[in-house]
Amino acid sequence: MITVVSGLPRSGTSLIMQMLEKGGLELLTDNVRKADESNPRGYFEYEKVKTLQRVASWLAEADGKAVKIIAQLLKYLPHTYDYKVIFIERNIDEVLQSQEKMLNTLGRKPQSNNDILAKTFRRQITDTKKWFEGQHNISALFISYNDAIFQQKKIAEDINTFLGLDLNIDAMENAVDRSLYRQHTKKK
Repeated sequence: MITVVSGLPRSGTSLIMQMLEKGGLELLTDNVRKADESNPRGYFEYEKVKTLQRVASWLAEADGKAVKIIAQLLKYLPHTYDYKVIFIERNIDEVLQSQEKMLNTLGRKPQSNNDILAKTFRRQITDTKKWFEGQHNISALFISYNDAIFQQKKIAEDINTFLGLDLNIDAMENAVDRSLYRQHTKKK
């Protein structure tokens, strides 16, 4: 079984990877993308994931581990494995704010209008949820980013139950640093 942590870019996937690592699950990462101001604890990525559409043989390395795969690439997972996907959902406005801030930090300008990008992201989430329904080798747990930040013990327990493991719940809970929740939507 392969554990996949997924969601839109900037949705909190690195946070879930941190929780899993602290809980005792081995991760498939390569540390090519280093921690920076946008993700001071690291990105927890594996470069070969980017090749999933063309080459999936590297997935053998992920068996029994957790790997981060963005939502847009999930449809390329081969049916040769069983997957448990932890899918993190975050307010689209916060995702866009976080992306914009990261791009500004890197000295790059966003390439798309936020309204268009928000519609695209919403459609991708809807399409991904529909896609999950037809996958017999994939089970999914949907997690709210806000719940991961503010109800971290419950989320750690939910993840542990979903994966059927004996992860260290306290360590997972302590992996959450609320000070890193920097892009908030305004509450009305």
